Amino acid sequence: MRPSRADFAPPRWLVHLLRSTTTPVPWSRAVRAAVALSAPLAVAFALGDVRIGALVSTGALPTLLADSAGPYRYRAQRLGGAVGAAVAGFAIGLFTSADPALSIPAVVLVAAISALISAAGSNASVAALQLLVFTVLGTGQHALGTEPEAAFVAFCAGGAWGLLVALVGWTVHATSPERSAVAQVYIELAGMLSAGDAATSLAARQQLTSALNTAYDRLLTARSWLSGRDATYRELLNLLSASTPAVEASVAVVNAGSRVPRELVEHFTALATAVLARAPLPEPPRGSSDDQAVAALYAALARIGKGEPRERRARVPPWQRVAEWGRSLTSGPLTWIAALRLTLCVALAELVGVLVPTERSYWITLTVGIVLKPDFGSVFGRAVLRGLGTVVGVGFGAAVLGLGVHGLALVVLVALFAAGAAIGKVRNYGILSAFITPLIIVQMDLTAGGDWPLVLARLVDTALGCAIVLVFGYLLWPGSRRPRVGGRLAEVAETVAGYVERGLLPATTAHDRAERSRCRRRAYRGLADLRTAFQQVVVEPSAAGRQAAAWWPAIVALERVTDAVTEVVVAVEHGAEPPGEAAVRLLTGALGELATAVRQQREPAEVELPGTDRLAGVTDALEAAFDAVRGPGFTRT
Repeated sequence: MRPSRADFAPPRWLVHLLRSTTTPVPWSRAVRAAVALSAPLAVAFALGDVRIGALVSTGALPTLLADSAGPYRYRAQRLGGAVGAAVAGFAIGLFTSADPALSIPAVVLVAAISALISAAGSNASVAALQLLVFTVLGTGQHALGTEPEAAFVAFCAGGAWGLLVALVGWTVHATSPERSAVAQVYIELAGMLSAGDAATSLAARQQLTSALNTAYDRLLTARSWLSGRDATYRELLNLLSASTPAVEASVAVVNAGSRVPRELVEHFTALATAVLARAPLPEPPRGSSDDQAVAALYAALARIGKGEPRERRARVPPWQRVAEWGRSLTSGPLTWIAALRLTLCVALAELVGVLVPTERSYWITLTVGIVLKPDFGSVFGRAVLRGLGTVVGVGFGAAVLGLGVHGLALVVLVALFAAGAAIGKVRNYGILSAFITPLIIVQMDLTAGGDWPLVLARLVDTALGCAIVLVFGYLLWPGSRRPRVGGRLAEVAETVAGYVERGLLPATTAHDRAERSRCRRRAYRGLADLRTAFQQVVVEPSAAGRQAAAWWPAIVALERVTDAVTEVVVAVEHGAEPPGEAAVRLLTGALGELATAVRQQREPAEVELPGTDRLAGVTDALEAAFDAVRGPGFTRT
């Protein structure tokens, strides 16, 4: 019997691991990265001091690693924290590098501190990574023979230069990120209503959820800085809030399989154009339809731009953020376990660097620190992608230094590496590694041009670092390969249950309707976050990865439950008979049983579901969720 094509198919986890995201290419970020990292080298070649230019370029590297989309105020906070942490780390590594008795304990201590800092939030986690990475890079400066004081000044100058390049657009495009985020919501609504089949509609609805999350995050972050005083941000946030009925009606239209007149799709496109151009909003189309969902969409469009102003959001004081971080450190062992794992692996990397004769062995520790960031994805996946990317990156680096490329050609190559790293950062970690590796090689070893063994040693160092992480941080670490996505799935099922209860029971006041919309957003946000968590775990060839793959249909089913509830809500708002309280209790009870079964690692019990036609879409999706959790989706530990 001839083998089938499926017999030669790559493993599921490898396919997911190598898959690139569909995130749009961040061209502006790529250009900023290219300018920030290549310009210092161009100036250095012109002045004849390449070593200092490489250090200035290295100082700008944290802005590439930490940059993200968002309001300028948010980016200033994120990038400023990252550069400050990088400067502190570089100083620690630089001024202890002459004595291993000082540098090794310093690196291990910084690793422990960085893991604890990461618990304070996303920005803190990014800053903590820069603290560790540049502490390690600082220890490598001793082997290059650079004066510590001059190296530190050059690095600080590079950090300031990187911040200037990253934030210079603030002066002329202050609210552009927020306007773009609101406009993107309307673009995604137009795309979802134009979808031609169910699969495309589902993908478009997921993109709409992402756009809504991004828009609210950007605007609420900006208002937390401004304490509600800026009229532009209030206008945009009120506009986004007033679009909620249109979002709900659009989801109901798509879930019901209805087609909308072309003028409605064009109106959403016109709204996006008006927001981006700071122009008056177009007049909504005045039409009607016998389809309740389409009629609701016509009515919702008339409310955009006429919503009630949102209440001002109080700014969270810094001391309260510190108190929350302190509570996170004392609320459970997870943060301390992560800190222990990172500290152990960094200590092993430092020990290997002392015992194994490698050239400039700080690269081993650098690899461990970058890979072993559990809040940035799967440890296994990052280790494999880091190794694969480094093989490619070392080839680039070897070609650049081994062939003695200098002058304008080297500046152009550094610009290309920086742009590629900025793109890889949002597309695939392997792509990021393939470009960041030669970039750091050039920056750190520029004066060693023509030394092929030194460049190829980077490959050996990376392999050793990845091996330490895979063996001690993954294979031998207790619980690292056990299924751990069930708790997140259970939490989201309970969040959806909250929306079912709030959405299907009568809303008699404006406060009730606002709370229902908030529950809907919480449900969709929870589902989007759950998708991300599953995508991080599904790349592992372990029980955790197999369970995530088997339970993936449960996420899709819960999304359809939420869509179906939204359809019922919109229909009831426009005259349909509301479901009875007993039927709603059956639905919330079923979702509660699903969550409990997942959390307790048992198969869900048989439950009674409503038999009414009005709730048929909800019950069908809920039954699909139960089927997904039973059988192959259930893994005992």
